[in-house]
Amino acid sequence: MILDPAFYLVAAISVACLGLSKGGFIGFGLIATPLLALAIPPVQAAAILLPIMLAQDIFSAWCFRREWDRRTILATLPGAPLGIALAWALAACLNDAVVRVAVGLLGLVFAFNHWSGRKPMKGGLPQGMFWGTVSGFTGTLANAGGPPVLIYVLPQQLAKMTFVGTMAVFFAALNGMKLVPFFALGQFSFRNLATSTALLPLAIAANFAGIWLVRRIPTDAFYRMAYALVTAISVALIGQGLTGGL
Repeated sequence: MILDPAFYLVAAISVACLGLSKGGFIGFGLIATPLLALAIPPVQAAAILLPIMLAQDIFSAWCFRREWDRRTILATLPGAPLGIALAWALAACLNDAVVRVAVGLLGLVFAFNHWSGRKPMKGGLPQGMFWGTVSGFTGTLANAGGPPVLIYVLPQQLAKMTFVGTMAVFFAALNGMKLVPFFALGQFSFRNLATSTALLPLAIAANFAGIWLVRRIPTDAFYRMAYALVTAISVALIGQGLTGGL
């Protein structure tokens, strides 16, 4: 297990952001891996956070087990393993920075379309399959699976807690699928898993805080915040891509 106190200071902030994200404030989790990567190598940071994210996803999915939209999951989730497989097949050919900029630009176009007053039409099963595939692809390559699936889900205009529950179920399944390639890379060492376990209580406490807060925010304000977070995430992804070697 990592014993450096400076690491745990950074890790605590990262895990708290993840907890808020998994509790319903989707977008805060974006900074978790890059922040932790300031203290340890990026691949190790992702390997330590993935079991934590999966535990948080399972916890959130259980909390919202009666508040998720089956149709949306059936539309988006089948594409996720295809996206993950494509990401690992093409990983050697693609630049992480390019992926982040592309996802950021896509998210900005979507957000600006919303802020301009032109409401996007609800997508059907083919659109859900496509965006689920893109989410699996970008989530595996660049830890940026949020914006693509939000492009499909936000226009569905689900009830607030149904939206949060649907995202919890989707990402619980997606992050579960991502365990296989990380095992293949040999990143789940005893040291990394022990560190993940040490951070888990804080992660679940942050989940509780996120769920508690999101249940108390009015629906209109929540959706305004969701679109604002898509905008912020997209800008952050473009910034990360441009400073990451594009």
